[in-house]
Amino acid sequence: MVSERPVLLRALCGLLLLLGAITPVTANAEPLRVPFQWKQAFIDSTDGTRLHADIVRPAGISEDTRTPVILTVSPYRAHSAYLSEPRLTGGPSTDNLSAELFLNAGYTYVIVDLRGFGGSNGCPDFGGPGERADVAAAVEWAASQPWSTGKVGMFGVSYEGWTGLMGLAGKAKGLAAVAAFEPVVDPYSYLYMQGVSWKFSGKPITENGVRPADSAGLEHLLIASTPPRPEDGGEYQSNATQLPWQCYQHYLSQVADHTPDTSFWRDRDLVAPLRGNTIPLFLGQGFVDYNTRAYRVFDLWNGLGPGAHRAWFGQWGHRTCHDKCGTPHFDTELLAFFDKHVAERDVEIPGPRITVSQFDGQWRAETAWPPADAQRVAVELRPGRYTDRGLVPGPDREVWSVSEPLTHDQHLSGIPTATLRLSGPPTATVAVELYDIAPDLRATVITRGIAPVGDTAEVRLLAQDWPIAAGHRIGVRITDVVDDVWSHAPAFAPVTVAAASVELPLLAGTRHPDLPGGLTEGIVKWRNEKTIALDPGMLNNATVSMNLPNRTGAR
Repeated sequence: MVSERPVLLRALCGLLLLLGAITPVTANAEPLRVPFQWKQAFIDSTDGTRLHADIVRPAGISEDTRTPVILTVSPYRAHSAYLSEPRLTGGPSTDNLSAELFLNAGYTYVIVDLRGFGGSNGCPDFGGPGERADVAAAVEWAASQPWSTGKVGMFGVSYEGWTGLMGLAGKAKGLAAVAAFEPVVDPYSYLYMQGVSWKFSGKPITENGVRPADSAGLEHLLIASTPPRPEDGGEYQSNATQLPWQCYQHYLSQVADHTPDTSFWRDRDLVAPLRGNTIPLFLGQGFVDYNTRAYRVFDLWNGLGPGAHRAWFGQWGHRTCHDKCGTPHFDTELLAFFDKHVAERDVEIPGPRITVSQFDGQWRAETAWPPADAQRVAVELRPGRYTDRGLVPGPDREVWSVSEPLTHDQHLSGIPTATLRLSGPPTATVAVELYDIAPDLRATVITRGIAPVGDTAEVRLLAQDWPIAAGHRIGVRITDVVDDVWSHAPAFAPVTVAAASVELPLLAGTRHPDLPGGLTEGIVKWRNEKTIALDPGMLNNATVSMNLPNRTGAR
């Protein structure tokens, strides 16, 4: 077995760290700003894989003082870099973990590297049984330490939110609560929508999609190749500089497979394993997230069992609402959630079961999402024809259907779906975009979805919560692909739309926002980047009748 990392991949890793090509805009690579104690340990996973752990404790407490524990299990927290951003100071990688909040509240914060990353050995597993075993081992180890009360809460965003969900699926002893924001729920739908690759943004250079999902496996392996720091200990150094070439071969071939119904993808889908879960989950999802999109996370949410679950769904990107969400109360609710369920303190958790941020910048409480009064309204669309050719815009790439100006306010809340009868090559794709068109004919994307062309194509669009004002129009655009959202090799062939319809989840009752909050940074960015000007002449042929119900005014 070859045990040295290839020189080429090490060089690519250095380039990735230099460019910071996949680091979230929020990354700071800063040390903790509160006093702390730090030590390290190694944990044995069930198959003998050695997992590295950083243990960060409040300053001034003794080694045997028992505290509740917050745990993050991560592929991104090597000592020398957070994701791809170099960490010049070394020490525990606590960037964007709200670690100060928890340390000040008397928690111990534990960070464990997933297999193959940071100071842990083994092969990366992309949410498979090995990583799930790592999470269970980390939880049970943290719960059993002499400085632990035996209660562990998991916290994280993105992949680190995914590992929290893995913890719930594994039902590890000692796991008392999980907060998972923008998590991967089903890694196949994270990378592909019905076989079509999502494109991920090129932050910090651009928000637009430039990196096809097919490259995600290589990017994760480059992160796994992050070198250690000179001061790291011997076992950390050894683990961080050895990764068998066979790890790369298997990982790349599996993650790049567009076929959904394989054992690899089925084994990593957490929707079914979490059905009926009763361990408290605090779930967050941004409707305008360019990374983990608002899709199957709602299948997971609505499959949970009874329990003290809560959620924030709204207009932000790949982040928590610690900042840039226009609301002051996120941290208070997050800490109270862990204080009640992990620290077992006598506190009330503020806020409703579900906090919703609407696209108009207002905030409200809900008991279910999609809301119970979201009625699915079928709308017939125009037939037509488009050319699957990608890249170059043009009227031959799209078929529009546009309503008359709305006579009443409408409120879309849920997941629209479209059904199309098509003729064209199976290598072509059909994308459906839903628009809010203002009286000045400036049209803003509400949501979108894509599918391969077939005799019948079913397109499940991304979720949204979007009030549409009276006087505005609803527009539906059928096209081949949205070039900065999906990666698709053009078929260079015509596609005929023989018939098409879309179901819109519209609220029957009028909402009266009842929570503090304002415009999020995500709303401002989305309006700036996802708004186009329509040609008035287009309405001559595109206008269709949409019989939308009058709203009752009752919630």
